[in-house]
Amino acid sequence: MIETNPSKEWHQQSPEEVIALLRSSESGLTAEEAAKRLSEGGVNELTEGKRISAGLIFLRQFKSLVIWILIVAGAVVGMLGETVEAVAILVIVVLNAVIGFYQEYGAEKSIAALKLMTAPKATVRRGNETLSIAASDVVAGDLIALVAGDVVASDARLIKAASLKCAEAALTGESEVVTKQIEALQEKEVPLGERTNLVFMGTGVASGTGLAVVVATGMKTELGRIAEMLEGAAGNEATPLQKRLASLGRVLIVAALGIVAVMCGLGFLRGMPVFELTMTSVSLAVAAVPEGLPAVVTVALALGVRRMSRRHALVRKLAAVETLGSTSVICTDKTGTLTVGEMTVRALFVDGKSYSVTGEGYGPTGEVLIDGQKTGAVDSAPLLELGMVLVACNDAQLDDREGTWITLGDPTEGALLVAGAKAGANREKIESEYERHHEIPFDSDRKRSAVVRSMPGGGLRAFVNGAPDILLKHCTQIYTAAGVRSLTDADRKMIETENAAMAKRALRVIGSAYHDLDHAPADELTVQVVEQELVFVGLSGMHDPPRQEAKEAVAKCVSAGIRVVMITGDHPQTAAAIANELGIQKSGPAVTGVELDAMGDEKLNADALNIAVYARVTAAHKLRIVRALRADGAVIAMTGDGVNDAPAIKGADIGIAMGKSGTEVTRQAADMIITDDNFATIVSAIEEGRGIYDNIRKTLQYLLSGSVGELLLMLVCVIMGLPAPLMPIHLLWINLVTDGLPALCLATDRIDPEVMKRGPRDRSENITNESFIRAMLLTGFLTAGVAFGVYLYVLNTVGVEAARTHAFATLVFAELLRSFGARSQSKPLWRVPFSSNIPLVVVLALSFSLQVWSQHGPALGGFLKTSYMPFTNCLLLLALGAIPTLVLEMNKAFRAPKE
Repeated sequence: MIETNPSKEWHQQSPEEVIALLRSSESGLTAEEAAKRLSEGGVNELTEGKRISAGLIFLRQFKSLVIWILIVAGAVVGMLGETVEAVAILVIVVLNAVIGFYQEYGAEKSIAALKLMTAPKATVRRGNETLSIAASDVVAGDLIALVAGDVVASDARLIKAASLKCAEAALTGESEVVTKQIEALQEKEVPLGERTNLVFMGTGVASGTGLAVVVATGMKTELGRIAEMLEGAAGNEATPLQKRLASLGRVLIVAALGIVAVMCGLGFLRGMPVFELTMTSVSLAVAAVPEGLPAVVTVALALGVRRMSRRHALVRKLAAVETLGSTSVICTDKTGTLTVGEMTVRALFVDGKSYSVTGEGYGPTGEVLIDGQKTGAVDSAPLLELGMVLVACNDAQLDDREGTWITLGDPTEGALLVAGAKAGANREKIESEYERHHEIPFDSDRKRSAVVRSMPGGGLRAFVNGAPDILLKHCTQIYTAAGVRSLTDADRKMIETENAAMAKRALRVIGSAYHDLDHAPADELTVQVVEQELVFVGLSGMHDPPRQEAKEAVAKCVSAGIRVVMITGDHPQTAAAIANELGIQKSGPAVTGVELDAMGDEKLNADALNIAVYARVTAAHKLRIVRALRADGAVIAMTGDGVNDAPAIKGADIGIAMGKSGTEVTRQAADMIITDDNFATIVSAIEEGRGIYDNIRKTLQYLLSGSVGELLLMLVCVIMGLPAPLMPIHLLWINLVTDGLPALCLATDRIDPEVMKRGPRDRSENITNESFIRAMLLTGFLTAGVAFGVYLYVLNTVGVEAARTHAFATLVFAELLRSFGARSQSKPLWRVPFSSNIPLVVVLALSFSLQVWSQHGPALGGFLKTSYMPFTNCLLLLALGAIPTLVLEMNKAFRAPKE
């Protein structure tokens, strides 16, 4: 067994201690020892949990009671001789199952995507030989060599590092590359992003070289811990809409069985023929269940998904659209989502003057301003000097890719390069006339970098950029418009004050200086020679600016009753400043990962609703935050782009991945992908989700109200001993004409522009609440009352066949007219323009024509068993059928708030 030191973490121990504990050496493990450890500890791979078979996933799609209602309805319709409709219903069932299977099967790929992040090869030192082996064969105690471009094969403690920088954003959320060093850290509880002497599986080497001893492999790595959390995250829980429809399906089944029992009992007592009694009872049961509802829901969600894709939101799971609509908290990353995702210099300080810098990102547009005005000739020399240092001490490259500027290299240096150009420095001229002679790379101890260049007039000049407080200690002079002079205590205080002011604005501050040297060989240009007696030039303050549309989107969330919580791996001060600027929180510090570790779950659950910003957090912290918010009943939308976000994304009610910067792991774990990495797109998707839910709810009310009307009409007539007013074919036709295309048009109606002016729905709210049931019953009574009056009058004056035809037509006309009013549950129909739903107008015109034709055309009339009816009677029935709609719309007009 390998010994460990439980009193110390790996980052607290020296390289010598780690090598000794792992029983390794500077020449690496022997081949025999490596093989033994591989056999004992297993391969260096992420393992997957028990996978569900494809067949079982497909069978799980038939758990819904509504689906079984559809199957029963299809069988009954087939018994009644309506083969085409029966086949159509069963096709809907299979289609729903196939769509559900595809979504769930695709969602099982999260761990597989994690495995793709691990390195396929690793360079190791074994028996004093350097070998390239499969990354899966790496074992604890191996020495792995690291160079720029490598993917780190396992978690390892650095024992050597030369200008080594690693890109760990996908794992830690830290937006900047991390400079690595080998010294032991004193503190035991250190955030993952600050363990600078460790490298982690799946992260990338941005620059430099290193040698590290492996301390963890496979599922014991930080990436492995995330894989375990991803397996355990509650990602397959039913959405609010699925729960509500399942509940409704159970109610409808009970109602349908009750109706069959009541009708059979009454008919039997009155001596009705058994076949007629059976067909009528079963037809009524079918009428009680809106068999078109699952199809309507699927189409509504699918069309909503298409609309959302045009707004840069790609939905992987249809049911997630509705979950968006009930979202009450958005947990969002900062970098690239709330911010532009590009470092930008916003302020310069030189010769005692403060300048603002316009322009965003790495593009060439922008200028340097003072007091909002363009700089004059008196400013040009100091600004040009600062620009010279920013450009001359720089290894980044800018690249224009189809109109989008990106930086190749360190993002900080890219931002300084752009600022230098805006200050007047010419990169091409500097590279051609000031030949690079020597370079001293940045390291975490010096906190500065230097580039020595040959001057056109002779001699050398060292251009230095670094942390202002450290740099200032090595400066003895200052550059001004009047020339170089000695640096006074007053100058130092002025620079320190400006540095602090920039830091309070959440700007990352870089100091710039230079030192003129005599010609000397490169090996004589040591740090002590180059970085002394520097001439201070100026300060540059940069940050990743917030998106303008994000500020507007946050304000929209506030008006919609949605809380926005920022969860980031960045610095607490930076996170708090961006949150304040965007309106996420008015003041106060961010809660850090270390502070979260000190909180118990009970305290976090109690405090979570009052915390708006978390910083320096890990994957485990993010999942804890999501669970704490959900424990309070909130519906959580979680966004992210890195591997460290995947468990929380899967554990949230709705997981949202970034399409541009996001990893494949995150995208596989998510329910939705934002293609432009923009927070405003998330808010637009929530608006779309709310609108879709409203459309589904009003469509359901429309369908059930019609069913109630049909049931009441039939029950009253049976109770009174009258002949059945509707035949089975009439009920099926009503369901087809009024529950088919009109319902689809309602389900895909234009979203109410005021949908984001109200708060989110409560998680426990039922889709059929008290107001829903009250409106449904009122509509059903009105519709049944008008149809019963027509039926009774014609029955007593003409006969049963004509009475059935008139009652049948009245019901169809009433339902079709009511679809106009069903478009809004609060606004009367004259306040909802017909032009906003042209398909509904066309469908109703066609349905009216078919109904009239059934009373005049022998073919359709024979099929529907209807008798001839004069056109004047059709107009009269149309007017009578409008009564329920007029009453309902007048009721809405009286209840509507005055504008």
